[in-house]
Amino acid sequence: MAVPTIPTSIRVHLGSPGSLAENVTVSFQDYIKNVASSEIYSTWPEEAIRANILAQVSFALNRVYTEWYPSMGYDFDITSDTNFDQKFIKGRNIYENISRIVDELFNDYIRKEGTINPFFAAYCNGTTVTCDGLSQWGTVPLAEDGLSAFEILKSYYGDDIELVVNAPLQDNLPSYPDRPLVVGDLDENVRRMQLYLNRISANYPAIPKISVVNGLFDENTENAVRAFQRIFNLTADGIIGKATWYRIVYIYSAVTRLAELTGEGVGYENLPKRFEGDLSVGDSGGQVVTLQYFLAIIAFFNSAVPQPDIDGVYGQGTRQSVTAFQRFAGLPQTGSVNRATWDSIYGAYKGTVDYLEASGNINPVATQPFPGVTLRRGDVGPSVLTFKTYLNFISRYFFDIMSLPENGVFDTRTQNAVRQFQTIFSLPQTGQVNEATWNTIADVYRVLSEGQQRLEGQYPGYELREE
Repeated sequence: MAVPTIPTSIRVHLGSPGSLAENVTVSFQDYIKNVASSEIYSTWPEEAIRANILAQVSFALNRVYTEWYPSMGYDFDITSDTNFDQKFIKGRNIYENISRIVDELFNDYIRKEGTINPFFAAYCNGTTVTCDGLSQWGTVPLAEDGLSAFEILKSYYGDDIELVVNAPLQDNLPSYPDRPLVVGDLDENVRRMQLYLNRISANYPAIPKISVVNGLFDENTENAVRAFQRIFNLTADGIIGKATWYRIVYIYSAVTRLAELTGEGVGYENLPKRFEGDLSVGDSGGQVVTLQYFLAIIAFFNSAVPQPDIDGVYGQGTRQSVTAFQRFAGLPQTGSVNRATWDSIYGAYKGTVDYLEASGNINPVATQPFPGVTLRRGDVGPSVLTFKTYLNFISRYFFDIMSLPENGVFDTRTQNAVRQFQTIFSLPQTGQVNEATWNTIADVYRVLSEGQQRLEGQYPGYELREE
């Protein structure tokens, strides 16, 4: 079986497994923050809080990894019923110190020695309910006696547990390099963070642009990191520790996904905007794609609306998104789309896009959308020329990527350059340009062409390659 990865999101059923309750999809980090804020007290000693969070992460990952509920035919990963799972309260407040600790620990978990799957870390409060697992209140005196979080966990689960640290994320997102990045550092991890921060700044203009992406952690980079940390409620120390690293990676992934939805790489601009008839479960086609696209944009900014797949099929996921929007908008919660629901959804979508355009938060640099077919060695044509042009521009900043003749031929040298790009940006190293590779090439090209200064003389070995 595959080594577990940390899911981007988790589907939570707001009730017992068989109840007719709502499903919500939230990021895995936000789920753990909610559970921890609901299950324990923020005033407890920090090592007690850390022990409980590690147990909660392990419990949730066990449910996801074993596909406990989907294997029984349910369309969710975990419930909010404490008789079965962990407490989750939709819309609750999150404690600041718990949020900080979860940002550090969300991809650490416990497992039994000699096993792969996350440990099913059963626990109870230890006062009104007792169990064979961890006692939440019992962790407090242990922490006060000086035990570390892992020592507390071993006292409940045995000496044969081990801690998995910095587990990989889904979607090949880059993992933390096991040490903080600080002023004076010079390496590819710094360069990646500079690139990500510049892309994020297109959606969050309060983050200053890093004028030179050269892998050197300088004062400009520190200022951008501090601004990012202030915006996302992290300790504004200008250091890229684990919590800051993963928040940057998460926000970068989110804004590039938004960019795809708003037309940077996925062309929805010409989809019909007018109402063409009622839609409900079982329908399919272009009108459903348009509906799903509108809902996806809304969901990015409104956590009350789960994001549907954009697949042109009106399934249960689309129905849940529609129902959630209707609840939010005060419309009858039918799960189907009539004219009133369509007009309300379109109005919310249009208002979001108009705001982004007015505030300059949509990157104006244009690139070509993915051509629809994977490009590989032996292919020729204008699409090959397009991505080679982008890749050549990128190679002027990333010297590990070889430069290419700008023609429409996908030869062995092109294949090798694609592999070099995929290695740097944590993509499968196939040497082929599928949609994920195309969109990443296009996005990196946009960032670097959006006002980046020439690198000549900035640091030995990082001078801009001359044509």
